[in-house]
Amino acid sequence: MDEFDGILEKYGDRPFREHFESVAEINEFAVQFYRDAADIYDAFTRLKDFERNPSGYSLDDAPILGLLVRIWKLLKETIRYHVENNAEFIAIFQRTLLETSVTATFLLKHDRSVVEDFRKCSYKDRLRILQDAKNGSAFSKTKAGQRLLRSVETKMKLEGFSENDFAEQKKNRWKLQGKSFLEIFKDVYGDEHTPQVNEHMYRITFGIMSESVHCSWNDSMDWCLQRNEDGTFSIYPFFHPADIRYITPILPFCSEPYALWLKRIGVDDRYYTMMLDWIARQNWNLYLEFDRLYGDMGPA
Repeated sequence: MDEFDGILEKYGDRPFREHFESVAEINEFAVQFYRDAADIYDAFTRLKDFERNPSGYSLDDAPILGLLVRIWKLLKETIRYHVENNAEFIAIFQRTLLETSVTATFLLKHDRSVVEDFRKCSYKDRLRILQDAKNGSAFSKTKAGQRLLRSVETKMKLEGFSENDFAEQKKNRWKLQGKSFLEIFKDVYGDEHTPQVNEHMYRITFGIMSESVHCSWNDSMDWCLQRNEDGTFSIYPFFHPADIRYITPILPFCSEPYALWLKRIGVDDRYYTMMLDWIARQNWNLYLEFDRLYGDMGPA
């Protein structure tokens, strides 16, 4: 608890609402707040009920824990790019951050069979490596190919899988429970919003962010080209300034799986859940302050 107390002491009774006088001031403060939120998430992954888990976590829990670690790592990396004022590749991290958070929440809301399906879906290309080796591919005979083959075989042995254990995953085209990410998104938040709201949230977050991963024309226009007066395009060789406000709508997706995880492993002490409530409240207050100070302004 000392680690959490140290974070809260930095803020004291400082109010978030109507306190900041400039965009520069709130941006500096927001970077620190989001760093602290990431540190709190990090600390949550280190908590453990030693009666339930005297050493580590079983294959029923470990896949979820891995996603939770990935969330705070991605959030910290996103913040680093904000500090470096390089917005161009932030969307890549944030898209992955959103997908990781929603997937973790999906797994936490379903039973162990769904966690097993999640594990099995990760073997799509690894099974092809095994098949290629059986067919005598040239790569499988190289040292690099042999190392990769041993890695796949070791992992499958650890999990007790054989090549014949993936019929359902093949039938579902290697998608978790046969669902697209949009369908998973609707499943997770179906009780909170209408389908129309869910699709809108999906489009303005994951949908647009995906362009940074899949090399779309709109992404090139936004980041890599500049439009000339005669309608032609020239290169834009510089990085664009970052906007810390883009973290604000994503943070609630990050917090939810940690709340479910604390309950799952039996350490949902009120002190810890209050930390998540504090993050949610201050994130909302920051959103309101951003709106007040920025108005219709673009990024600083």
